[in-house]
Amino acid sequence: MQFSEQQKARILLVDDHALVRQGVAMLINMEPEMRVCCEVSDAQQALVANRACPHDLAIVDLSLGGASGLDLIRSLHCEFPGLRILVMSMHDETAYAETVLRAGASGYVMKQVAMDTVLYAIRQILHGELYISDQMRLQMLKKMVHEHADGHAENPSICCLTSCEFEVFNLIGMGLSTSEIAAKLARSVKTIESHRANIKKKLNLDTGNQLAHYAITMLSPLNKNSPTPQR
Repeated sequence: MQFSEQQKARILLVDDHALVRQGVAMLINMEPEMRVCCEVSDAQQALVANRACPHDLAIVDLSLGGASGLDLIRSLHCEFPGLRILVMSMHDETAYAETVLRAGASGYVMKQVAMDTVLYAIRQILHGELYISDQMRLQMLKKMVHEHADGHAENPSICCLTSCEFEVFNLIGMGLSTSEIAAKLARSVKTIESHRANIKKKLNLDTGNQLAHYAITMLSPLNKNSPTPQR
């Protein structure tokens, strides 16, 4: 679909940091063919906003208060199949891009990239294309070639995790304990322990220490620059 100054692309911005929303919205609104119509901080507000005023594209962070960004992507994709979704997150693209694409997103950019890259990704997605970085595209291509040659993946992938398991894995990588994760997600400790057991089984890990090390290793280069999680 073509957009112009007369028919601007309507963008929904979903991020739980007000300063991030304001900065991104300001830069997007400087572009002639797009505008941020609504800014919200959580998944429920995002669903309500798009029901009230359908948007062309939603920019979604993975780390939101309440429901996870991954759950929101799935909900938006299911309820609004015509809505395009771009994930913009602090988390490493190589760890999460494939997961969000499977959930229904059309692209992934990291918050550290230049705004020109974000705008390019937005335009690509609005024109019906997918957007991931060249590095990620090459990694996915190599994985496809490897799996085709061997008939299976060499290493387990977090893509096999459910949305709840993915959310717990993310919080483990941020250094939260089982009881802290239970409190943050408003679930029982027993439920979180069950999720941890399932994650270990799916990722072929034997101990809780191995799980913590794996999660922290994947996420620590970015989480060290993230806000300290609420405890």
